[in-house]
Amino acid sequence: MKKRVTKAIFPVAGLGTRFLPATKSIPKEIMTLVDRPLIQYAIDEARAAGIKDFIFVTSRGKSALEDYFDNAPELENQLRKKGKTDLLEALKTTNMESGAIAYIRQHRAMGLGHTVWCARRLLGNESFAVILPDDVIAAETPCLQQMVEAHAEIGGNMVAAMEVPAAKTSAYGVLDIKQDMGSVVSVKGMVEKPAQGTAPSNLAVIGRYILTPAIMDNLNKIKTGAGGEVQLTDAIAQEIANSDNVYGFRFRGQRFDCGSKAGFLQATVAFALGRDDLRDEFSQYLGDLMAARNAAE
Repeated sequence: MKKRVTKAIFPVAGLGTRFLPATKSIPKEIMTLVDRPLIQYAIDEARAAGIKDFIFVTSRGKSALEDYFDNAPELENQLRKKGKTDLLEALKTTNMESGAIAYIRQHRAMGLGHTVWCARRLLGNESFAVILPDDVIAAETPCLQQMVEAHAEIGGNMVAAMEVPAAKTSAYGVLDIKQDMGSVVSVKGMVEKPAQGTAPSNLAVIGRYILTPAIMDNLNKIKTGAGGEVQLTDAIAQEIANSDNVYGFRFRGQRFDCGSKAGFLQATVAFALGRDDLRDEFSQYLGDLMAARNAAE
């Protein structure tokens, strides 16, 4: 049995330009999916997986993230006085234990690899998780929890993977599979955004990782590539060559790309329909909307 992962890095330094003008003053990670910000979904998933130390790699203009996870005693007192216990309990889920979150500043954007590398001094000699909040995953058992349980058995480096249509593989990093063991596959290579028809498989990497300290060593040695960026996939590919201990994990669930407007809207609809307090009214609205559109055509 391997030591369980208890530390996670949350890369939240991006400018969120695809959501301008909204992100001019509001961090993208604070934008709400139904009634919770994106970052709350990531935190809840990490908590379910047993994460105890939360490391945020931030940049200028992200102070709202720190405020969000702070206590709000005046608001809590008002809710308590008005007997709104359900809202009070919901609010408490946003509070974090003192010292549980660390904030590291990335001074300029240099790729995901550099973002992860910025947290190196807080990790010690332990495996760690990386969660990209843009990837929101609806699952009965949270994605990272599935991965942590699998990682406890096999160790090494693990990336979350999902099957995508062949026509869409060019938009992802794709795994070159050495051995397919069901939910886990051993990996002999990774191809970043392969040209149409050249992908080694249809297993695409998405924004959940469990990585060994060796990845940080690799990031130390990697030079910036095109655009002056350090890529995390390059460090993982180096580990395939060095140690042959990289695995893909087919998670059970549905992933939404909330880094795009279309994906954000799709997630909003899916999560709203999954809520007991919203499902009936929202379903009725969607049905009426589609009926009106069909009648107009």
